[in-house]
Amino acid sequence: MTTAADQTAFVSAFDEIMYKGFLGRFLEVEGTQSGAAFLALIIFGFLVITILPYLLGSCNFAIIISKLFYREDIRNFGSGNAGMTNMLRTYGKKAAALTLIADALKAVVSVLIGRVVFGIIGAYAAGLACIIGHVFPLYYQFKGGKGVVTAITAILMTDWKVGLILLLIFVILVGFSKFISLGSVMAAIMYPLILVRINTLERMPAPPIVMLFALAIAVLVVWMHRENIKRLLAGKENKLSFSKKDKKPVDGEGKQS
Repeated sequence: MTTAADQTAFVSAFDEIMYKGFLGRFLEVEGTQSGAAFLALIIFGFLVITILPYLLGSCNFAIIISKLFYREDIRNFGSGNAGMTNMLRTYGKKAAALTLIADALKAVVSVLIGRVVFGIIGAYAAGLACIIGHVFPLYYQFKGGKGVVTAITAILMTDWKVGLILLLIFVILVGFSKFISLGSVMAAIMYPLILVRINTLERMPAPPIVMLFALAIAVLVVWMHRENIKRLLAGKENKLSFSKKDKKPVDGEGKQS
């Protein structure tokens, strides 16, 4: 018969594993924190939480869907960006929805891999690796998307409160301005600041390495939108529209976001 004490112990052990990961917990309990075997396990774990998520992230579903269903490469149209927004403008809502779901799922799987192996730090590392894979995909000449869907999914998986706040900021800004790029950039800029604030309010400061991962994600997303920022400042950025497709060649006038 399971007692309340047993249940409490189980929950405590589960929480510890989710914070440190199975490998992290094993190294803490069994490892001597020295020697070649200990170092080899750390390296192995690091490779698992970076290489696997990167390879998953490199599965760019905008490219896959455009080639599978339309016999074309999305990078040849609109902005040349292999992401959900360009899919929406080029092929419509169904193609964009499929891209969103698939790109989100690869982030979910990546973060879970990181969390199981090295806990919360592994989750952030794996999320960043997945985003890098999406932006610079190994399978597609390192030319992918801008990482927004993958990034917000990874953030929701690592800290759902922060993720929901950023999602709200994104929705409000896009709703009023109709510029997806504006919502994406502002949410990325706010990410490290909100993460610090939430952790301060909860009196659980994030480890410095977590803050570095968060800052790296923010910088990467903003950098990938540098051309959009220039167009926003020049008043030439295209607004979001669900009502029409606009299938322009990639070298056409007025590149899209």
